[in-house]
Amino acid sequence: MDKHQHTRLYFLSICIGSIALVFAISRCSISFFDYSLQKLEFSFPESELRRSFYNAGDENRAVDSRDVVSQQILSVRSRNDTLQSKPEKKKKKLNRRRTVEVGLSKARASIREAASSNRNATLFSVDLPNAQVYRNPSALSQSYLEMEKRFKVYVYEEGEPPLVHDGPCKSVYAVEGRFIMEMEKSRTKFRTYDPDQAHVYFLPFSVTWLVTYLYQYNYDAEPLRTFASDYVRLISSKHPFWNRTSGADHFMLACHDWGPLTSKANEDLFHKSIRVMCNANSSEGFNPAKDATLPEIKLYGGEVHPQLRLSKILMTSPRPHLAFFAGGVHGPVRPILLDHWKQRDPDMPVFEYLPKHLNYYDFMRSSKFCFCPSGYEVASPRLIEAIYSECIPVILSVNFVLPFSDILRWETFSVQVDVSEIPRLKEILTSISDEKYQSLKRNLRYVRRHFELNDPPKRYDAFHMILHSIWLRRLNLRLT
Repeated sequence: MDKHQHTRLYFLSICIGSIALVFAISRCSISFFDYSLQKLEFSFPESELRRSFYNAGDENRAVDSRDVVSQQILSVRSRNDTLQSKPEKKKKKLNRRRTVEVGLSKARASIREAASSNRNATLFSVDLPNAQVYRNPSALSQSYLEMEKRFKVYVYEEGEPPLVHDGPCKSVYAVEGRFIMEMEKSRTKFRTYDPDQAHVYFLPFSVTWLVTYLYQYNYDAEPLRTFASDYVRLISSKHPFWNRTSGADHFMLACHDWGPLTSKANEDLFHKSIRVMCNANSSEGFNPAKDATLPEIKLYGGEVHPQLRLSKILMTSPRPHLAFFAGGVHGPVRPILLDHWKQRDPDMPVFEYLPKHLNYYDFMRSSKFCFCPSGYEVASPRLIEAIYSECIPVILSVNFVLPFSDILRWETFSVQVDVSEIPRLKEILTSISDEKYQSLKRNLRYVRRHFELNDPPKRYDAFHMILHSIWLRRLNLRLT
């Protein structure tokens, strides 16, 4: 063998050895990668990862496939975490929801016990000293305590002011804005930010502001319905709570006359949700079993008119007039009243519109009775103004579900007269004895606190009585 052949053989041996070494290293690397995957215990087959890695045609694609593998690893880890945490979260949510329902069951039992037992009046006399005006003062006292202890409202945060999270506070519809304002305050103990601990869910849009900003003055109210429909669609697609009950544990609140019309934007909102409205007309779909009447409280500059504030002057002011009314002629009832009594009897001053030189509240404060007829709609701020002025309300209405009538005995502080009896109004009122009148007046003075808006709210005031009306309706609803 010559020198050149020896050199070629040596070079060939080195090449073969190098190739063998590279092959051995590659096999070891792949085996280590496979071992690593086995130790990490991925949930998908190793062959898929291998295929991603082996099919790389060049260095760049190999790097890309490694990135894909990294993304898959993160995805799998995230999915595994989710699979582990979802049952935990679901269990916690179910426990919270179960706790809510168990608490309601306990509240129902305690209220039923209070309602059926002859409890000693001292148990509720501190909060409800005048038991005469309540249907069942013992049940009300226990229900109110249960509400203070348990009731939680979740306020949806979707939407922007002024249509949502805002409302009028200085007008005839002020109660709408004041309620929204109180519920928006984080300090109120009734608001919860955990929807799974809520008993009810509040849709915080203002019908009054919808009318103000969206109503087209061509008598087209469709934009109001569109907004309400879109709002329900938004919260039902973003949250599970509406769909869970078809809105039965949700509530809207509106003092504007068009509250019922706006609620018709969604069938479940109209038929299943709790609607808290001033315009509580039972002939137009208002259902007292699930809906609640909102008292229409007119505020001037955010406050009660100075002449209606409670004072010794108000309580002792002389009342030379038997009854009084002044207002526009609209709706089915007022024309009948004016036709029979407009400026017919000096003992009962009845005006279509009060002359400018006369003062409306002076007449209310100097009259024993104040006529409260329905107008276009059943509700009117005149009812609450009569309470404030201690002028016994004479309610002339059809199908009007009175505020808080599920707990208050309106017959103890007002007079309800059928529309057919309007021609006999003076006869009916003069037949009321002085003793009966004084009792009506004392009771009227007492219930005033239930129709007052305070800042901050006080126990048993209008804000809390509205909440209590919602609480009662939630108690009537049993969820599985």
